[in-house]
Amino acid sequence: MGNPKITFIGAGSSVFMKNIVGDVLQREALKGAEIRLMDINPTRLEESRVIAGKLIQSLGVPATIETFTDQRRALEGANFVVVSFQIGGYDPCTITDFEVPKKYNLRQTIADTLGIGGIMRGIRTVPHLWSICADMMEVCPDALMMQYVNPMAINTWAIAEKFPKIKQVGLCHSVQGTAYELARDLDIPVSSLRYRAAGINHMAFYLKFEQKMPDGSFRDLYPDLVRGYREGRFPKPSHWNTRCPNKVRYEMLTRLGYFVTESSEHFAEYTPYFIKEGREDIIEKFGIPLDEYPKRCVEQIARWKMEAETYKTANTIEVKESHEYASEIVNSIWTGQPSVIYGNVQNKGVITSLPNNAAVEVPCLVDSSGIQPTFIGDLPPQLTALIRTNINVQELTVAALMTESREHIYHAAMMDPHTAAELDLEQIWNLVDDLLEAHGDWLPGWARGSRRARVA
Repeated sequence: MGNPKITFIGAGSSVFMKNIVGDVLQREALKGAEIRLMDINPTRLEESRVIAGKLIQSLGVPATIETFTDQRRALEGANFVVVSFQIGGYDPCTITDFEVPKKYNLRQTIADTLGIGGIMRGIRTVPHLWSICADMMEVCPDALMMQYVNPMAINTWAIAEKFPKIKQVGLCHSVQGTAYELARDLDIPVSSLRYRAAGINHMAFYLKFEQKMPDGSFRDLYPDLVRGYREGRFPKPSHWNTRCPNKVRYEMLTRLGYFVTESSEHFAEYTPYFIKEGREDIIEKFGIPLDEYPKRCVEQIARWKMEAETYKTANTIEVKESHEYASEIVNSIWTGQPSVIYGNVQNKGVITSLPNNAAVEVPCLVDSSGIQPTFIGDLPPQLTALIRTNINVQELTVAALMTESREHIYHAAMMDPHTAAELDLEQIWNLVDDLLEAHGDWLPGWARGSRRARVA
């Protein structure tokens, strides 16, 4: 069977690369993997090469490392392709996505998945994902793309539309990460949990959330979560979530009956209820962390630089298992040993109350046959209704990309729940104009400039 060839596109993300490669090389069947690292930044690529080499040395495995600045060469004959990049980075593109909307008093928390920031990120990101797909079709048509790029749902949808033959799965850690957080609130072992979640990326809900009891029965944990929130015991403060400790998600649990699997700082801007001009009382009550993502980017960049420098100078690297799914997927497909992950895939009737072509996040069986989504059926109607408000934005953003229609960018912004709750139509269209002008060459040619400039 040989050894798997695993290509990382965007391998200059040294810490993320280190976590995934470390996971892969700790699996017996993958110890001899051929690791290919590709990035357009040669300095960061060299840093990643050094770190990956020390991983191999620390683990004492026969894996090999090769680096590339040419995407197509890096993909030749690959079995698995891990994609992790941010087009435009924090500076300038993330800064632009926050600062321009502020001129219209439109405030955001994360702005990378939905909202006006998510739309813009999708427009500048998808063409680069398509270029990877085009190369894959030529040099590794049977490879599986494991995509870790936001906006996840828009990306997954757009890839399926333009390159339906590409095997792909979008991966996020929100489902398993939230399970850990709730287990901590409940003060129970995460290993005792049994749950089933479904929806779309960043808006999937636990349809079941239970604990296995000593007698083998299962107990519904939702009453405990609701009671703890109403009594002020939940959410518990934590060192990793000090700015927005899940109050939004607990509040929505009491309104919808289900807990959402992405963070409160994200969820606050996916809905029209929590960030409202002139309602600072709501911001304060629920601890909404406005401008959270720029703060997080600054902190992460500093931390990653420090960690990367530490890894470069260390003789050996301590390897800990991460909570990412990539190595589990590679192992299951390569060996046939089955596993279950939560993945983002084209719907195709898996969730019957959502559009067939939408990208949905559901439990998936993984084995030598690949990624096999689990049939869910209809979601509860209130969840379907709320999810559709986000799907509307995703669908129009993908339509803009597929048809190269600037008009659909405006339409997507018009349908965004948070944007529409704060701005009138003329403000929305002017905001889109300003963002298209500000992003300039980071966007595909058909999307550059503004409506005003073209009319003039």
